[in-house]
Amino acid sequence: MKKKLALFLTALFVTGAVTGCGKNTQTTSSNGGAETIKIGLDYELSGQAATYGQSLVQGIELAFEEINKAGGVLGKQIEPVKVDNKSEPAEAANVASKLVTRDKVVAILGPATSGNTKGAAPVAIQNKVPLISASATADDVTVDSNGKVREFIFKTCFSDSFQGVIMANFAYQDLGKKNAVLLVDSSSDYSKGLSKSFKETFEKFGGKVLSEEAYQSKDTNFKAVLTNIKGLNPDVIYLPGYYEEVGLIIKQARELGINIPILGGDGYESPKLVELAGKSALNEVYFTNHYSSKDTSSEVVNFQKAFKDKYNKEPDAFNALGYDLAYFCVDALKRAGEADPIKLKDAIASTKDFKGVTGIITIDENHNPIKSITILQMKDGEQIFLKKLDAK
Repeated sequence: MKKKLALFLTALFVTGAVTGCGKNTQTTSSNGGAETIKIGLDYELSGQAATYGQSLVQGIELAFEEINKAGGVLGKQIEPVKVDNKSEPAEAANVASKLVTRDKVVAILGPATSGNTKGAAPVAIQNKVPLISASATADDVTVDSNGKVREFIFKTCFSDSFQGVIMANFAYQDLGKKNAVLLVDSSSDYSKGLSKSFKETFEKFGGKVLSEEAYQSKDTNFKAVLTNIKGLNPDVIYLPGYYEEVGLIIKQARELGINIPILGGDGYESPKLVELAGKSALNEVYFTNHYSSKDTSSEVVNFQKAFKDKYNKEPDAFNALGYDLAYFCVDALKRAGEADPIKLKDAIASTKDFKGVTGIITIDENHNPIKSITILQMKDGEQIFLKKLDAK
């Protein structure tokens, strides 16, 4: 679910930017005032994915505020530079380029969705500046089609394939379901990726996929496809998608008398899901997520208090992901020893046992995190924590 942007203009510029990185990523006033380290925030602040982008930025800004109050990093204050990619891959790349060439950031955090992140990745690689996404779950974000690791691209969230495997196991083993229908957004790599891994795992267990049905992003009437599904008499539906369509699909499914469990992924994480589906429709709904507000660890409790004090509301999973991302980046900066993109990249790649709100993160050889995943249940529109599972 998720997009990242880091763009750098020319090879000639990059040579100067990298060799003089310690100076180029800092801003000093003409009268010798305090220096800052600039970090770019390339996010979906408007457009279709704005809910995710805005939530991530809230978490990031809270973390940077705390870090700066505690003295900053490497003796300097963090200066976040926030830009809106309008939920478009091309714009994500465009603003990432500006962050690098105009603002001279040492790293780019974001984007939120996988599509936007993949759009920005080539520029980050070309210009040798690390780009880290907290929510781009697609498996091919950090590894290209040839299996080569993208050197400057990282993520701190689990991958789509992991979500699909976990939910197939949950459907078959925990819920005891044997006959599934997949309802997939054919326009979304995210939805197709989760569906693929769910199907493969579910069938390995002995489950049967009765049909793979499709819809497209921005569709609003799903009665025809849902009527087809009802006629197949499945005992579970796997619906990996984003809350905009998922909310309407669940609402219309319940109206048609389809009351079997509906399962999905982290794209369900939005208060708008409840607005779209209605509380009464959100029963027997389960999804994988990065975080649960019911977690009683000190990291979660302290984060929730700080977030509520600043924003006067309860945090969601994307707030938590953004918060972790900011601290993760600063932790790597400390280990790098200076605001140098190359050294920062190496420090990120060597991260082990970083303890965050959404779990303990170790970066693997593919620049993905080894971390836990949470399964949540919806009951009358409220999220209920079921279990947390470690990556294996």
